[in-house]
Amino acid sequence: MTGDGHDVAVLGAGMHPWGKWGRGFVEYGTVAARAALADAGLDWPAIGSVVGANTVRSGYPGQVAGATFARALGWQGARVTSVYAACASGAQAINTARTQILAGLADTVLIVGADAAPKGFFAPVGGDRPDDPDWLRFRLLGATNPAYFALWARRRMAVYGDTPEDFARVKVKNAAAGAANPHARYRTAVTAEDVAASPVVADPLRLLDICATSDGAAALVLSSMDFARRQGVPRPVRIRAVSTVTPRYPRTALDLPDIATDSAAATLDPVALGPEPDTFRAAIARAAYEEAGLGPEELSLAEVYDLSTSLELEWYEDLGLCGPGEGAKLLREGATALGGRLPVNPSGGLASFGEAVPAQAIAQVCELTWQLRGQAGERQVTGARAGITANQGLFGHGSSVIAVR
Repeated sequence: MTGDGHDVAVLGAGMHPWGKWGRGFVEYGTVAARAALADAGLDWPAIGSVVGANTVRSGYPGQVAGATFARALGWQGARVTSVYAACASGAQAINTARTQILAGLADTVLIVGADAAPKGFFAPVGGDRPDDPDWLRFRLLGATNPAYFALWARRRMAVYGDTPEDFARVKVKNAAAGAANPHARYRTAVTAEDVAASPVVADPLRLLDICATSDGAAALVLSSMDFARRQGVPRPVRIRAVSTVTPRYPRTALDLPDIATDSAAATLDPVALGPEPDTFRAAIARAAYEEAGLGPEELSLAEVYDLSTSLELEWYEDLGLCGPGEGAKLLREGATALGGRLPVNPSGGLASFGEAVPAQAIAQVCELTWQLRGQAGERQVTGARAGITANQGLFGHGSSVIAVR
């Protein structure tokens, strides 16, 4: 199904600012939830369902985030769901909420994601788990996330001729946008010289090429279109597509934590499965475009998962904003900067926020919502009518959300 027959309305968006606040994730999520409810003009008892995006690092309450936030806001009988999908947890929560609305199970759903991330590299959960590919890639390869980002950066340099200066331009662009975002953790402009002077973390990437880990939260209130109209919102921002597809066999490019190619699926017939998209990321975007019934030429902006500066350039190509190997050229032309033809990460991206894993895909949709409403202040994209988000997580998780107005 494509078109507006399966749209749901975004009535409210709210965030807790990103940073390192030293408090619990439940507090951050509750602040974001209350902000989203206020933005929607709804009282908490009006919510029929709560979908929480889980965090694996915060113990038992983090594993049942839906109930955790429902309890923090005050038990009122809403149904609850908790979702974990690595970095795509927030988008999976959005998809779950949308499904409940379209199935007639709830008119209004509150979605919350929050995290209190540890400082430094993300590491696997403790204990010996030799059947866990995430554990194996740390123990066998010593491959932290920045090492993985650096491998992709080196690949771009070898295949397309990208340079560290190109990567630095991404940080400069995103820092300029983040400086205008009151929710961002880092709100200071950065120069290419600043990037070049920062320490090397995983060659060729430097400290300012890689996103931090952060505390933060984001929340949305979704509703049916009929409910939005009854609330006096005849033209809300609408979620038109949510893509959560998995990779396809055979995979020709490795994505950590996997350290081998599809051995578990070796009995599948690749001919019967059809042609493989260029990358898993391209497949995520393609599914979103097909569901929404629009293409990249109709977008006004994009929010992508810039875990590193070089990975943002990959997303330009995988979203179809330009051809393979043309990401750096698109950036140099200024097309993806604020004021450009198609701004990418006008929020400032993870370069300005850092990772708060369960919250970040929700935060991307918050930014689309504010942009499509014309409420983004100094970072406003003129005439924004359609936007896309994209991210990729561990274990074949990825997501893309398309919102329109």
